[in-house]
Amino acid sequence: MYELTIYNNDILYYPSVIGNVTWETERSGSPGTLKFEVYQDGNLDFEEGNEVRFIDNSDRIFFGYVFTKKRSSDNTISVTAYDQLRYFKNKDTYSYSKKSTSELLKMLAKDFYLRTGDIDDTVYKMSRVEDNTTLFDMVINSMDETLKAKKKIYVLYDDFGKLNLKNISNMVVPIEIDPSSGESFEYSTSIDSNTYNKIKLVHEDDTTKKRTVYVDEDIDSINQYGVLLYYETIQDETLVKQKASALLELYNSTSKDFSVSNCFGDNRVRAGSRICVRLAIDNVKFKGWMLVDKVTHTYSKDSHFMDLKLRGVDFNS
Repeated sequence: MYELTIYNNDILYYPSVIGNVTWETERSGSPGTLKFEVYQDGNLDFEEGNEVRFIDNSDRIFFGYVFTKKRSSDNTISVTAYDQLRYFKNKDTYSYSKKSTSELLKMLAKDFYLRTGDIDDTVYKMSRVEDNTTLFDMVINSMDETLKAKKKIYVLYDDFGKLNLKNISNMVVPIEIDPSSGESFEYSTSIDSNTYNKIKLVHEDDTTKKRTVYVDEDIDSINQYGVLLYYETIQDETLVKQKASALLELYNSTSKDFSVSNCFGDNRVRAGSRICVRLAIDNVKFKGWMLVDKVTHTYSKDSHFMDLKLRGVDFNS
């Protein structure tokens, strides 16, 4: 049984919810979203910016703020609330030196008065200039650089009112999903995006303007798929050969995507979680860990289902 509350002017409301409540999270670039519809009984009084809490069977699911109210003639109000990550849509300009993603996140949270929780130490430090860039993109750019250098994927999310940054290895949910888990499913593999078998890094000396090219490639993969080239100009020549090798390892694989609708709900599953998937379709057999790219939980008074979009946990995910 779930509980939804709205807090306004020191008054805690328990509104009459009509229909379902949906909670949606995405792995990158979007805040957590809670959508619901309530009945205006004449006593309910709330406005944009008010706090919203959603708890399901004692599990603390969502803490955020009302952003949109849509009123109807039948005395119903459709509400959209977002968690703290909504404020990462703000744009600003930053120049920072030798900061890790975790240090960057703490700095941004302090500047924008946001609360933080568990933040893993991402270790790898970098210097960047971000001009008129969303806070989301600043953190994503930093995480991308960390991924390329350290081959580690991190996920930024809001956990009931506190910003967390976690390595996906710390976000395992011990459940197994297969095609029978939901009403419908899709599984696809592709080399059309984020798959590269040849890496070319180019460095230009600021003084002499001499250009140096570094290449790493997988001949067997090129013979199979043709040349799929990753090209990047780099400012720092330090460890460039190591970076080229790391990028080839990151991106030289086929991407895998799996989605399932109306699967049994589990409150532990959020975008960034890792869950086990088992498939046996025609000549395709697969069992392994996949990364939750997006999940939409749907709650009613007596049921809980979720729609999942998953990706392979290869680093090109």
